[in-house]
Amino acid sequence: MNPEARPLRCAVIGAGMAGILSAIKLTEAGITDFTVYEKADRVGGTWRENTYPGLSCDVPSHLYSYSFALTSEWSRRFAPGPEIQAYFERVAEEHGVLQRARFGDAVTRCEFSDGKWHLTTASGNRDDVDVVIAATGVLHHPRYPEIDGIDTFAGAMFHSARWDHRVQLDGTRIGIIGTGSTAIQIVSAIVDRVAALSLFQRTAQWVMPQENPAYSDEEQAAFRAQPERLVDLHQNLSDMFDLFANAVVDSESAELKLVEQACLANLENNVHDPELRQRLRPDYRAACKRLIISPNFYDAIQRPNAELVTDAIERIEPGGIRTKDGRLHELDVLVLATGFKTDAFMRPMTIAGRNGTTLEQAWTPRPEAYLSISIPDFPNFFMLNGPNGPVGNFSLIEVAELQTRYVMQLIERIRAGECREVCATREALVEFERAREVAAQRTVWVTGCRSWYLDDRGLPAVWPWSFVRFREAMKTPDPTKYEFAGAHEGFS
Repeated sequence: MNPEARPLRCAVIGAGMAGILSAIKLTEAGITDFTVYEKADRVGGTWRENTYPGLSCDVPSHLYSYSFALTSEWSRRFAPGPEIQAYFERVAEEHGVLQRARFGDAVTRCEFSDGKWHLTTASGNRDDVDVVIAATGVLHHPRYPEIDGIDTFAGAMFHSARWDHRVQLDGTRIGIIGTGSTAIQIVSAIVDRVAALSLFQRTAQWVMPQENPAYSDEEQAAFRAQPERLVDLHQNLSDMFDLFANAVVDSESAELKLVEQACLANLENNVHDPELRQRLRPDYRAACKRLIISPNFYDAIQRPNAELVTDAIERIEPGGIRTKDGRLHELDVLVLATGFKTDAFMRPMTIAGRNGTTLEQAWTPRPEAYLSISIPDFPNFFMLNGPNGPVGNFSLIEVAELQTRYVMQLIERIRAGECREVCATREALVEFERAREVAAQRTVWVTGCRSWYLDDRGLPAVWPWSFVRFREAMKTPDPTKYEFAGAHEGFS
């Protein structure tokens, strides 16, 4: 650490995966004057808020781990949600993050003036900081469907991300609206508990077969005895995901054809009734929507008490869901597995940069950020997993680690006195977005489906290049793409 380094006061917004990581890396860099602001009462982010039956990650657990906190204790290849939540709580405690967190107090406003960010929280607490790291996540604002009569349902109804554990499922008639990863996991987890399960499908999904074996005591003991095996496994899984990343960004790639073949074989070989198989067959290419990973969904939806409903929903009534064929599907419980507002990011927080420019103004008509990290005229404000980043079936922990290393290099320039303010230039953002829009045309995400990846123009709001290219981009900030203002006295 430079003894002449400028002391910095920082704020991290969010105590999920990326917020915990930010706190750890700030501390490692010798920056200890910071607060982690978290709206909830504990760390964990999406793993804290999602507690539905069957919850697990669709990235193998040994890859969905911090590279500096690999663990031998994962119970399965794809660990259940409570285990992932416990992992984040343990890492946060071991690295002193909890002592720096202010829980139960959401940041409501960030305003930049006089060279600092002025934060206000829901409780009225104020904080003046030099740097803000927004680690607010992507999947945390539930999206509710607009269906006639939704407020009239007489039974228990809740969003999958707000699961009501007081509701007894055993022996009930349950309806699930949605067919994304969440819905698929719930179906597999509860079908044997309920009297009847109705899955309301608007769009069929491709399902990648993937077993989820448990790690034996012997395997876990071997990982503990030889930690280098964990490192090798983490790297091997990362390499495997690189292949998938290459597949989705090139719709004509050989890798994507292999993915499509595996998904098609899974459908053809495991769904026995021809009529059901046809209703489960998507009319778009595999991986155009986020690929579903499941070892047993097709088995679950073929259980005698399960029904796939493909007729459109007309309305919701007190007794259940009426579809457009006139049928009333009688239900006791209704689960809305309808996803999230993925373009919200830091909103509804009010954020104002230079000259009072608000985030709403900067993000009209849509969210944009240079390399998904920095917004022009919002100096010293850095996002992790921000707009147009690599969110398509990748390990967001690996993404966040690369982004954090990049952001820390920019923060170090501030601390070293090279500047007081740094943000991407308007030209850099325009150039990046223009190139991203051209590259997006080659991806599988524009081959004919509707997905949460697509923006208002129908273009995927994600990183459209290989993950190798993302790693290269994250190695070192290109100073020509940034505006550095206000060198500290004594420095040039």
